[in-house]
Parts: sequence; structure tokens; C-alpha cells
Amino acid sequence: MGYINLNNMAFHTYNGVFGEEKKLGQRLEIDAKLGYPIEQKVRHDDLSETVSYADVYETIRQFVSTNSFDLIETVANRLLDEILAAYPALTSVHLKVRKYAVPIAGIFDNVEIEVERQR
Repeated sequence: MGYINLNNMAFHTYNGVFGEEKKLGQRLEIDAKLGYPIEQKVRHDDLSETVSYADVYETIRQFVSTNSFDLIETVANRLLDEILAAYPALTSVHLKVRKYAVPIAGIFDNVEIEVERQR
């Protein structure tokens, strides 16, 4: 099985439980691992034989730019649904959604949610 990976996509979004998060926004980073049988499907160096990662990026950008949720778990789950619906040729989608501006009194880099679904 082949994979198309889009890593460390960064977007300014308005997700979070607290009012400040929804008002000021914050950066989310997203990694997408897209399962696609590249070995069998891509034979002629033709974009029509694969899933355009430029299109997938735009789908993700559009989704996170126009939706706001309290939980990044919801962001991850709904984005997973969106990608699978938009690209039926994919055999699986694995997402990581990272949030850096987390209102927790502690020292850490980020909070990350992972979700995956296979067809």
C-alpha cells in the first residue's frame, strides 16, 4: 500500500473551548497520511491516476478556515469525514491535529489528536 503524506500544514483557526481561543484564534498543524494503492494505480506518470495532494491541501485549508469547534477531536473527526467523502479513491486516512496554544499550566510542546479510518 502506498501513502501520500502532507506534513506540518499550518493554519490559523478559531477552535477551542474558551472565548479567547474563539476570538483571537490560534495555529493548528495538521498531518495527513492518505492511503492509496500507488503501486497499482500510477502507471503512466499522469495526475489522473492518483489523488492530487494540492486538491487535498485545499480541502483541508477550506475546512479549517470555515469551521470552528470547541474540541480538536471534533476537528479531526469531521475533517476525516470530509476527506473521505471528497476523495473516494483513498483507502484510508490518518490525521494528526496539533494545537500549541493550550490553556494548561505546564511545560509541553503541543497537544495532538490522532484519528484514522480505513475503507
